[in-house]
Amino acid sequence: MAIVNRTPDSFFDKGATYGESEALAAVERAIAEGAGIIDIGGVKAAPGAEISAAEELRRIGGFVARVRAAHPDVVISVDTYRAEVGRVVVAEGADLLNDAWGGVEPELAEVAAAGGVGLVCTHAGHLPPRTRPHRMTYQDVVADIVATTCGLAERAVALGVRPDAVVIDPGHDFGKNSRHSMEATRRTDELVATGWPVLMAMSNKDFVGEALDTPVEERLEGTLAATAVSAWLGARIFRAHQVAATRRALRMVAAIRGDADLTVARRGLA
Repeated sequence: MAIVNRTPDSFFDKGATYGESEALAAVERAIAEGAGIIDIGGVKAAPGAEISAAEELRRIGGFVARVRAAHPDVVISVDTYRAEVGRVVVAEGADLLNDAWGGVEPELAEVAAAGGVGLVCTHAGHLPPRTRPHRMTYQDVVADIVATTCGLAERAVALGVRPDAVVIDPGHDFGKNSRHSMEATRRTDELVATGWPVLMAMSNKDFVGEALDTPVEERLEGTLAATAVSAWLGARIFRAHQVAATRRALRMVAAIRGDADLTVARRGLA
């Protein structure tokens, strides 16, 4: 899942794909590098200036339709917590609504059901959107993640979302400190055991930076290590800024597990 943010203040690329031509080029590049899902967002997750639904739609409404017209076979995901935005982008051809804020607008699941699209059910620590965690505590963070995401997933299915179109996301760094995010990664198998496909949105996040004491532009190796661990433990989808490197890491994990053969086989044969 490649990240394409139509925001002027995104934490990783600092607005490099805010412009439409730059964003379209990023979509082309991500698909060429092997992304199967394009995740389009119009509001950064961190606190900042208030972004209305109208402004969010100005950024991504219409853009989704252009991506769909250019790439009829790619899966288009839209990162939004708003039902109003969801209705528009589903009509434009989105396949998946990526609700990173844990169902704060319950109607978004109804939009997914009515539109016949998928839904990402995320654990965000029960916080309002765009809120930084402060001294969050859990008796068992993974138990809370499992209960919350499975509850959201079961509600979505009850509303009419196809069971095979529901994904759960532990929400690294959302409503969590870095130790919580590490534990969620370490215990990925418990999320996988729920039976719902697991999405990991870990790319260049603060828990990686705090593990390595690195700024955001130097977190690729840590991200790939976390990606490899969670892939080995059964996670299925990986939201990433650096698509080519992530694909190579995942391909290596698949080869080690025996899920994929060697791409070439020369050593000892010639």
